[in-house]
This record gives sequence, structure tokens and C-alpha cells, in this order.
Amino acid sequence: MQTMELRDKDVLVLGLGRSGMAAASLLRRDGARVVVRDEATDDLLQERAMRLRQLGVRVELGNQYDHSAHFDFAVLSPGIAPERAIVREVLSQSTPLLSELELAYRHCLCPIVAITGTNGKTTTTELIAGMLTGCDKRTVAAGNIGHAFSDAVEASAGLDALVLEVSSFQLEKIEQFRANISVLLNITPDHLDRYESMDEYAAAKAFVLLNQQPEDTAVISVEALKWLRRMCLPIRARPITFSAYNQPADLWLDPSDNDTIWSRLPECHGILMRLSETNLRGRHNAENVLATLATGLAMELPVPRMREAICSYFPQPHRCEFVAEVNGVTYINDSKGTNVDAVEKALRSLPGRSVLIAGGRDKGLDFASLRQVIAEKVTLAVLIGEAQNKMWRAWSKAVPCVRAFSMEEAVRVAASHARRDETVLLSPACASFDMFENYEHRGDEFKRHVFNL
Repeated sequence: MQTMELRDKDVLVLGLGRSGMAAASLLRRDGARVVVRDEATDDLLQERAMRLRQLGVRVELGNQYDHSAHFDFAVLSPGIAPERAIVREVLSQSTPLLSELELAYRHCLCPIVAITGTNGKTTTTELIAGMLTGCDKRTVAAGNIGHAFSDAVEASAGLDALVLEVSSFQLEKIEQFRANISVLLNITPDHLDRYESMDEYAAAKAFVLLNQQPEDTAVISVEALKWLRRMCLPIRARPITFSAYNQPADLWLDPSDNDTIWSRLPECHGILMRLSETNLRGRHNAENVLATLATGLAMELPVPRMREAICSYFPQPHRCEFVAEVNGVTYINDSKGTNVDAVEKALRSLPGRSVLIAGGRDKGLDFASLRQVIAEKVTLAVLIGEAQNKMWRAWSKAVPCVRAFSMEEAVRVAASHARRDETVLLSPACASFDMFENYEHRGDEFKRHVFNL
């Protein structure tokens, strides 16, 4: 790994989100002269700017930039698309551009387990971190979960491994970033408002494998592996494959009962565990457990301790979270379901039929691809947010649809329609930023109005 000499370097950080804050703090600790820019000016950014200025960081908000400044390199926060004007100006000056992931990697002093994929990243990251802790390994979960990678590296010398949830956005501007174990869960349509095609999106996900060497391990679903092979993307690391969808793999979910997890690896051959022993349900969660077990086997952890840690895990809020049962109707909060694949998996994981609350800010996805599962599993679609008209056009011939203009109205309409033994499911297939601060805020509002019932 090429370390970075930062003392007296002039560095620009683009974006004042959590990653930008952490990157600026790391750079300043190492003696760099730091400027942070963000196009917004809201109260949260003003508060963050005040904290950074106390560290000696120059903060420029709302396009009020010193355009004459020159920098040794710039650090790009994952929430800022490369085509934005704030990024184009840096590129026009031939300033080297790194991701926050790359910056933190060059300061990391322990092995890395990096998890990416369209769905299941957070659950799998938590499962792996919990498994390592349960096997007496010193670890921290960071990246898109918990605290930023740049915040975590300061204590990395004392860790056995850092478990990172990484997004395609974070992987776009890496150079040397290398995971000792990479985990690629799945590749399904998402963020097509940022990527021109599924191939471009898949290639960004595959960057997690880019710098791995034969002594590293790539834990990868069979379905994702097919994408990479079709695109002729190489895998230099030792692959361990898994599948929850009846495909030949090193670890797999038995299709005869959708419960038993098998391994054909020499490290452990035979039955590893059963999904019903855990607090997780559905094939999408079987994927997460399979990937966790494969990671543990790659790290030579004892299987009984791995199994015990996985069985003690409880899923986090906003991921097919049980909220309440009211008048025989079950209410489920899947606000984290921000793409069509997540919605399909949520619907298929639930017994019986559901009233679906969906909508928000469209990410360029094909909602028509959900038409079949909507027809099979949904009795009414309650549509909210900017995407409601597009969803109406995609689904109204398959299922009755109604529009709602607030979460309160959506819950009230869903509750009035749902019958005993049915489910009201919030699974939006969209980003939250048209009506809410983030997916957590959206899920909390759903829960609040359910409790008010």
C-alpha cells in the first residue's frame, strides 16, 4: 500500500456529509491544509462547518468558492455525482480525485472485509461484524454503516479486521483500495439515475474485486458472478460462491426446504445450519447468512461459534421490520427497500397478500418489472411522492392504485382497505428525499402513524 504524506499538502474535500466530515478531520490530523466545499447551505451543514472551522479547516458553502485555489488532490464524497459542476471544475484543473474510501484505505492498519451489492449490505455487514465479535476477534463495522471509514482507521492498528459496507458510489474513485475478503451479494437494478446502464452499475460494484490478489478471497453470489463473466471482468482472488436460488455453488440454500444451508468447501463439508434457527426469514436473508458463513470459513473461524453469533442477530429497523398488528392486520416497515428488487423480495417473503405503500424519488428504475409480483401479492397499491404517476402507469392494470399525499394519509388509506390476516407493507422502491430526510425518517413516520391507529 502506498501511504500518503499529507503534511503541508493542499487538499479539497467535496461534500460535507458524514464521509466528507470524516475525511476533512483525518486530513487535518495529518497536517494537511484542508478546504471543504458543498453546494448546499442548510442548518446541518452550517453546524458541521462551524465544527470543522474550529479544527482550522476552510469551509465554502453554497457555491461561494475561491476559484483561484489550486490543490494537490481532492477527495470526493460518495453522495456527489461526478458530473456535478463542483466536480467538473476540479477535473478541469487536472486535480487528482480520490474517493473517501481510497483516502481512508491508505491509513488503514488492519485487514479489511468489504461488503457490497444492491441489497443486503447493511444486514450482512452487521452479521459479519457480530460473527467476528462472537469469535473473539476485535472488529469495527464502518463505511456506509455506523461511522465513516476515515473515522475508523485511527483505531485500526488494534483491530483484527475492519468490516466495511461499501457502495458503488464509494468504489468509483479508488486506485489502490484492496479488501482481504470482498463480498459481492447481488447485482439488480438500482441508481440508474446515476449510471447510464446496468453494465456500468455492475462494473462499479465489481471495483471491490479490482485490486485483490490470489491470496485474497472473493465471496460472491452465483448470480453476481454471471454478470461479471458476461462482462469479462476478471477475478484474481480465490472465489467462494453461494446461492439462495437453486444454483450450483460452494454454499447453497437447499431448494427442497428453503431452510437448510449446505457447504461443499473442504473447510466444512455438509450441513452448516438452518435458516429457521436464526431471526431472519426469506431468501434475501438466506443470501446474507450464506455470505456471512462463507466469510467466516475463509477466515478459518470455528463453525459452532459462527452459528451461535448468527443465531443471536436481530435485524435492524426499516428492513422488513414488524411494527404492529392492528385488528388482525400486520404492519411491516421496509423503508430501506429503495429499489424494485428489494420490493419483490419483501413481498415474496410475506405470507398471504399485502397492501403496498410505495413511491418517493425515482432513481430511474423500471417499475413495470414488478407488475407480475404486484398482481400476485398486492390487493391495493397506495402511491406517494414524486414517482406516484410513473408507478400508476406501470401497475394500475395489474392492481387497484390510489394516490396519497402524506404518510399519514397513506397509512389511513391502507388501514381502511386491508383485511384481517393481510399485511400493510411500506416498501417504497424509491429514494426518500422528496418528502423525508432519509429512509429512517420515512420509516419512523410510517411507524408513528401506525401506532396512532
